[in-house]
Amino acid sequence: MTVTSTDHDNTAVDEDGFRTRIREFLDNHASRRAADDELSDIGGPVPGQALAAARAYQAALYEAGLAALTWPQEYGGQGLPSRYQTIFNEEAADFVIPDGIYTIGFGMCIPTVLAHGSEANKQRYVRPAARGEEVWCQLFSEPAAGSDVASLRSTAVRDGDEWILNGQKVWTSGAHYCQYGIVLARTDPDQPKHKGLSMFVMDMRAPGVTIRPLRQMNGSANFNEVFFDSVRVPADQILGEPGEGWRVALTTLMNERVAIGAGRSTEKTSPLTPIALHLELAHRRGLVDDPLVRQDLADLLIRYWVLDMVGLRIRGAVAAGRVPGPEGSVAKLSGALLNRRAADVACRLAGPAATAWSEGDNEAQRPNQMVLVAPAAGIAGGTNEVMRNILGERVLGLPKEPSVDRDIPFRDLPHS
Repeated sequence: MTVTSTDHDNTAVDEDGFRTRIREFLDNHASRRAADDELSDIGGPVPGQALAAARAYQAALYEAGLAALTWPQEYGGQGLPSRYQTIFNEEAADFVIPDGIYTIGFGMCIPTVLAHGSEANKQRYVRPAARGEEVWCQLFSEPAAGSDVASLRSTAVRDGDEWILNGQKVWTSGAHYCQYGIVLARTDPDQPKHKGLSMFVMDMRAPGVTIRPLRQMNGSANFNEVFFDSVRVPADQILGEPGEGWRVALTTLMNERVAIGAGRSTEKTSPLTPIALHLELAHRRGLVDDPLVRQDLADLLIRYWVLDMVGLRIRGAVAAGRVPGPEGSVAKLSGALLNRRAADVACRLAGPAATAWSEGDNEAQRPNQMVLVAPAAGIAGGTNEVMRNILGERVLGLPKEPSVDRDIPFRDLPHS
């Protein structure tokens, strides 16, 4: 049966035909997913060849009318309901999509520009992002402001038609290959820490910006520390009004947790896909009939399925035009804990090969990489502790953590 839906211009869109377009595009521009591709290194380096492939893919996606499906048409999007993004994700689940460098821009930065940017900002930045011409990063965390982002110390001081930015950011994913970012800085130290912040669009190639990669324990260097030395930011690059930075940042953080929590649809993949590597390891060592191993595998698979159901709830809320509630934090926390559990089970199944393997044996190395990558999921997008606090306060109704500094001007707070 052909199903139609309606876009923002009240034009009927044939969902079956839309699926066919997606399949044809992906068959020509992406490769089919192997069993263990879901376990790719999320923190891996992005060499020049991979960057070029990502840009070529995104440009082709835009030309095919399949990029930025839910973004407004006047800024280069397709203006379709979120249902069509769900359809795309369902069809794309069988393919390896080379769009990782755009995750932060599409999931966090550009939605923030659309929500809080001026008309000139939207006209300037949204369409080039949709075409894949410009890659974005997010500059929030600092050495002394991780979980408590509002304690950040980077400053922006108004100087005529510009703001002068000084300070340091850390753990900025992809900063070394990005053209733009959104940066949160303190613009009024006389206000309490949440009220004296402002958000800006940042040219990552501007004079005074220094980017230094941070080597991760798995050997990758996708995170960076970024230094600002009297960087001049045009006044019209502010998102929202001066002092509204925390409100703007909440938009970004909400989109981040939804993007992480909703995940990519696995409805069209095999039900066993989440534990494909674990099954392979169990078969390789002759453990697939061991009752304790089977129990571990079943437990792991059930947890993946439950997490998938939470993702469906999040996507359903977005499709209905609602702001998802605590589901984003539930999925974020559950996913981080599941990553650790999956790594632990994989290492037990791999045996000694998880810690020592022959050079060039990439398959034996994968459980080890899972162990080294898993901790990042408990930090990126909000630590597990922050997620537990959110759920404790907003779901269980527990009292908030004491916050004696909430109403004190930032300049009067003690700084180590």
